[in-house]
Amino acid sequence: MKKFLMAGVAMSFGMAMSSAAWADIAIATVGPMTGQYASFGAQMKAGAEQAVADINAAGGVNGEQLVLEVGDDACDPKQAVAVANQLVGKGVVFVAGHFCSGSSIPASAVYSEEGIIQISPASTNPKFTDERPGPGTFRVCGRDDQQGQVAGAFLAENYGDKNIAIVHDKTAYGKGLADETKKYMNEAGKQEALYEAYTAGEKDYTALVSKLKQENIDVLYVGGYHTEAGLLARQMRDQGMKTVLVSGDALVTDEYWAITGDAGEGTLMTFSPDPRKNPVAQPVVKALEAAGKTTEGYALYTYAAIQAWANAAGAAGSTDFEPVVEALNAGDFSTVLGDLSFDDKGDVTLPGYVFYEWKDGQYDYLK
Repeated sequence: MKKFLMAGVAMSFGMAMSSAAWADIAIATVGPMTGQYASFGAQMKAGAEQAVADINAAGGVNGEQLVLEVGDDACDPKQAVAVANQLVGKGVVFVAGHFCSGSSIPASAVYSEEGIIQISPASTNPKFTDERPGPGTFRVCGRDDQQGQVAGAFLAENYGDKNIAIVHDKTAYGKGLADETKKYMNEAGKQEALYEAYTAGEKDYTALVSKLKQENIDVLYVGGYHTEAGLLARQMRDQGMKTVLVSGDALVTDEYWAITGDAGEGTLMTFSPDPRKNPVAQPVVKALEAAGKTTEGYALYTYAAIQAWANAAGAAGSTDFEPVVEALNAGDFSTVLGDLSFDDKGDVTLPGYVFYEWKDGQYDYLK
């Protein structure tokens, strides 16, 4: 009898432990945690960890605690799909990711098929939502057609009498942004003097820079990431060029200045209004700073993606796919980015893009 009772106690304890473990809600953030774009992965990880800590401290989601998985896709499409499948096996119900559009788009097919909600904090290629594979695909950032419209109009208005070159890195993000900028600049009556592609990951762009110099390029628009843009800026200065470098939101990392040094002075870029300046974000900014973590770029966008999902799950009273999707489509959510909602394609209703300038190792609004 004693053995039977002990066995019963052990079984009850095991069932209780199993229920407690089951009560945890697995979510994830996925981005380039390694590789040349790892600074953006660090931004996402910092924002996600802080969001999970704050939500759990406030009681979790529907009384259950969140457990964060961190996935590394290195901005590689094949690796992104592999990570997405791994997260399926871990029972993840929500993903704040990915960063690169070239990763988010193929991964979205996996999440859609498996009933996992995906909200990207950073993937700006229009195809991500225009061609989304299902209703569970969203983003809290803007789109490249919005960003390109702002950039193209700016270039035409401010550099209409200058020689402008447009280059891109052949990626879904870089080429997409360059093409949108070119389209809107052309529509505003300005034609580019040069349109070229370059290969990401190289260290020496001397041949391209020499061509830019030969063509007397005054303004270089770069559709690509901070690593290559930084090298282009530095190598243009090395050849005595005073060309203004203009780019997009992939320059919102201190690593850009680490690459360029003083050669980055005067670089212009588009990005959404700086969420760090938002009063409702101040407690989160202070908490991240106190922990020695980054607040730049997409840290707060990742935080907001998790906030929106958590609020929707709370409104739905469930973490199941269909009721949360319904809540995301119907709700207005208070986040560190401000109040936001989603349209019928999964795009966010937030202010668009503004111009920033790099000065003395920091970026701030262009005055």
